[in-house]
Formats: sequence, structure tokens, C-alpha cells
Amino acid sequence: MGENTKQPKKGLGRLLEIAGTKKTLLTISCIVSVISTLLMFTPFISIYFIIEEVIKNASNISAIDIELIRNCGIYALIGLILSLITLYISTMCSHVAAFRILYNLRMKLVNHLAKLPMGYHTKKSSGSIKKTLELSVEKIEGFIAHQLPDLVGAIVSPLVILVSMYILDWRLALAATVPIVFSFTLQAIAFSGKKGADGMKNYHDKLEQMNASGVEFIRGMPMVKVFGMKVENFFKFRDSIMEYKEWGAKYSDFCKKPYNVFLVILSSIAAFIVPVGIFILSKDPSNQALALTVMIFVVLVPGISIPILKLMYLGGNMRLIAEGTARMDKIFSQEPLVEPLNPKIPSSYDVSFENVSFSYIQENNEKVHALKDVSIKANSDEITALVGPSGSGKSTIANLIPRFWEVDKGAIKIGGIDIRDIGTEKLMNIIAFVFQDVHLFYDTIEENIKMGQEASFEEVKKAAKIACCDTFIQKLPEGYKTKIGEGGTYLSGGEAQRIGIARAIIKNAPILILDEATAYADAENEQEIQNGLSALIKNKTVIVIAHRLSTIKEADQILVIENGKVVGADKHNNLFDNNELYRRMWEAHIQADGWEFGKNEKVLIDREVIA
Repeated sequence: MGENTKQPKKGLGRLLEIAGTKKTLLTISCIVSVISTLLMFTPFISIYFIIEEVIKNASNISAIDIELIRNCGIYALIGLILSLITLYISTMCSHVAAFRILYNLRMKLVNHLAKLPMGYHTKKSSGSIKKTLELSVEKIEGFIAHQLPDLVGAIVSPLVILVSMYILDWRLALAATVPIVFSFTLQAIAFSGKKGADGMKNYHDKLEQMNASGVEFIRGMPMVKVFGMKVENFFKFRDSIMEYKEWGAKYSDFCKKPYNVFLVILSSIAAFIVPVGIFILSKDPSNQALALTVMIFVVLVPGISIPILKLMYLGGNMRLIAEGTARMDKIFSQEPLVEPLNPKIPSSYDVSFENVSFSYIQENNEKVHALKDVSIKANSDEITALVGPSGSGKSTIANLIPRFWEVDKGAIKIGGIDIRDIGTEKLMNIIAFVFQDVHLFYDTIEENIKMGQEASFEEVKKAAKIACCDTFIQKLPEGYKTKIGEGGTYLSGGEAQRIGIARAIIKNAPILILDEATAYADAENEQEIQNGLSALIKNKTVIVIAHRLSTIKEADQILVIENGKVVGADKHNNLFDNNELYRRMWEAHIQADGWEFGKNEKVLIDREVIA
């Protein structure tokens, strides 16, 4: 209970929590960074002793201790070299820690995303997830590798200078402190308010929108080219770029005044010290020690502005990183599919739906009912076909079997065991899914067919032959070793679909779900693919989503789906005689098969409209 009620950390606290996973390396990095910062003061200390020696012997230059000045120069050089060496060690430690954290964080995110229901992925655009997975995590690496050691050094450096100033002369130190405090107060007021927080949120929102639109634009490039659209005409992408540009201009305008005031004040600390120093010296002009102190202050003051400016930049970057981290944590906050403590293994592979209802949740959190009290059964060693109008719920039924979503009500069972009690890994092992749109990875054709399965090359080739892939694969530059995608070979829709069938053949799972596995096949290859599928479906529970009704005429059971409900379940002949919806669909299918361009008056193209 205590863990559930504990509020998650945000901002810098959360970043330090992430960094804490490699505590030893980062502790060493921070300690060495402090040593490096302290060594940086060696030249200033040397300058102090040199100025002191010069002022003491101002009336007799020949009395100046040259040996002392030479030694001070040597110490300053040694201190500077040691400072650079320790800085290098600190940076190396922080980089090693950062890259290890980066790897672990990305793997954790990827594993978590893989465990989330498909509903999350349909609601979130791939562009926004990509932005979080790449850019937001990359910025965390930058914080740990560079900014965390810099932050320690940037805090230690001004503190050491300020403490030294107050030890030397509190009046001059106060004159230096007032502008620093004043400039930081202005920054805090400007950026810590609602406008500053909203600015960071809007930055990530606009960037995510631009990423999402960019991915969509690239995927839609064939349509863009075919219809002769220009980039400016692809309004969603163009608008997202313009919105990002407008946000950047507005936020820059918002930052301009407080930043300029901050920079001017911080760069002019000496202007506050000199008048105070002159005023103090005017009361005691012969005080050499005081004159030395004023000179030291003039030397030290420029040194304090650099780490303070660094702190300011770090603050701005941390606001940016913190917002990205919050979005990453938002992904982690999504509940993954609940896994059973004691997974059960079904002994048979019939699939049954028992009063299943399911709704999609839209981005505005409105429910869209997809299935309502569906009760069906697909028997082992039989083909069950799902038919119905577009949007009737066919694909939803198929996607619920591998538990891509959780049902709202009822249960889906395999061999009498609820799929929630089987466990995701085992469930994925007993189901093969041939999607209508097959995703191919940037890898060789052989690896794309294997898809992580233990299979020899001969088994891959055999599966490819059954799926009618082998002929076109042999014609490729490197055969089965040809890479698919960027820098490789692009396959047609039909070829990609046959690769998907070969995957299913290699997997040889007892439950097979086919989403119109011949959708992209031409007339020449369709019969061959059907023959391949005939070999694939033997002794399996087969569920087919059918768009071409002729492909499922001989199915053992045909389920007619309409508006999320089963309105018919029987063989073809009985349904054709007794189910009005099924008969209308068949008549439309037969009419479409006999259609020829230009002969059907109902579909003639109005040439005048096109002209």
C-alpha cells in the first residue's frame, strides 16, 4: 500500500533518481568534478600572491621576489593541468554511467511498450512515441553525461568564490552578491511561473505533433506524388511545422527581456564592486592590504559570472529535460496487461467467446462500442470465417484472441482456459497471425521469415516455397540474404504478404488467424498461395477474416458480423438461403467479379467532371 500512495518524483528529483541507478560511477564523477573545480582556483591564488608581492614592493621594484613569482606561475600551470586531467576523468565516468543508463532506460521503455495493450498504441501516434523513446531519453543522457558533473562544479565554484570574498571583505562581497541575487530573482519570476511551465509543455506538444505529422507525411508519400501535391498542400504537416515555428517565436520573445536583463547584470558585477571599492579606499588611501583586496575582487568577479551563467543554462535545459522525463514516466504509468501468477497451458485449441463485449477508448476518452455480447466457438481442425460489412467488428474479434486488448465483459477461452490465465508469452507461442498489411523489418529476407524462431535455412526455404516466395526471392541480388527496406530492396504488397504467410508456416502454431491472406495476390499467384495455405491450415484452429467471399465458401463455419453482433452462423449454403445480409454480400461479390470497366452504367466515370 505504501508504494501505491507514494507520489512519484518530478523535475530534478526524478532526474537524480534515474541517475542514481549508476550511483558509484556518478559519485566518483561528481567528486572528481569538485576537485577539478577547486584546482581551477590555483591560478587565482597564484595571482593573489603575485599582486601582494608587487604591492608590498611598489616603492622598490628591485626588492620583488622573482623566485616567488616564478613558483606561483609554475603552481598555476600545474593546477591548470591537473584540473584538466581530473575534468577528463570526471567526464569519462559520467559518460560511461550515462550510456549504461541510456541503454537500460530504452530497454525498459521498449519492454514496457511491448507489454501494453494495443489500445495504447492505436491512441498514441508512432511519431510521439518515437520522440519520447529517442529525443527525451537522449536528453536524459546529456544531463547525466555533461550537466550533472557541470552542475556540481557550477555550484561549488561560485560558493568557493563567494565564501572567499566574504572572508576577504564582507562589504565588497555584499556588493557582488546583490546583483547576483537580483538577476536570479528576475529569472525565477520569469520562468518558474505558469508561462514558463506552459512554454516547456507546449514545446514538447508541438514537437510531438510535428514528429507525428512527419511520419504520416512520409508514409503518405505515394499519395502525395500521385496526386501532385506539394509539401505546402499537405496541410497537417505544414500546419504542425508552422505551429512549432510560431511557438518558438513567441517563447523567444517571452525569454528575451528577462534573459537580456539577467545577462547584462551578471556581466557587470565589477561595475557594482569598483564604486564600493573606491569609496572604501577613499577613507584609507594608504591601506595597501585593502587596495590588494579590491584588486583581487576585480580579478575574481569575472570568474563568478561563468559558472553562474552555466547554472542558468543548466536550469533552462533541466526544465526541458524534466518535461521530457514526465512524458516518459507517463508511458511507464500505463498499466501493462496483467500476467497470471500460475500460467495455465491449454490441452486443446478450440477458441470460444463467451458473452464478450468490447469498446475502444478514443483520445477524448469516449467509448466506441465494437462488440456486444458476442458468443461464438471456433473448433479445432476447422476453418471459421468472419464476414460482414466494413467496421462490423471482424478484425476486433480476431485481434482480441491474441489479447491485443482486454475485453470489457465476458471471457475468451482457448481449450476452455481463459486467455488471461494462459500468459502473454505462451499465448503468442500458440497463435500465428497473418495480417493484411505485413510489416517487414530492416533485415534480411531470411530473418524476416524466421522472426525469432529457431529454424534452419532449409526450413526457411521450404516455408518460402509453400508460400510461393522462393521464386521471387531467388531473383533478388543476394537471394535470402537480401536486406529489405532502406538501403535494400522494397517488396510489393503481394510479395510482402507471402513473406507473412511463410512466417506463419515457420511458426507452425496450433491457432492460425488470417486477415485476407491473399488480398494483394494477383490472379496468377492466388491459386498457388491458396494451395500453400491449404498445407498451412491442416490440423489447426483457423480463423479467417474474409473480404473475398469466394475464398471461404468451403469453410466449416461462417460467422456473419454486423454492428458488433453475430447475426448468422452456419455453412455457406444455409446462410445464402436464410441470412439476408450474407445473401446481399454474396450478390454484391458476384456482381463485382463480373464487372468490367466501362460496361456498368452505374459506375461509369463522368469524363466532364474530371475535365
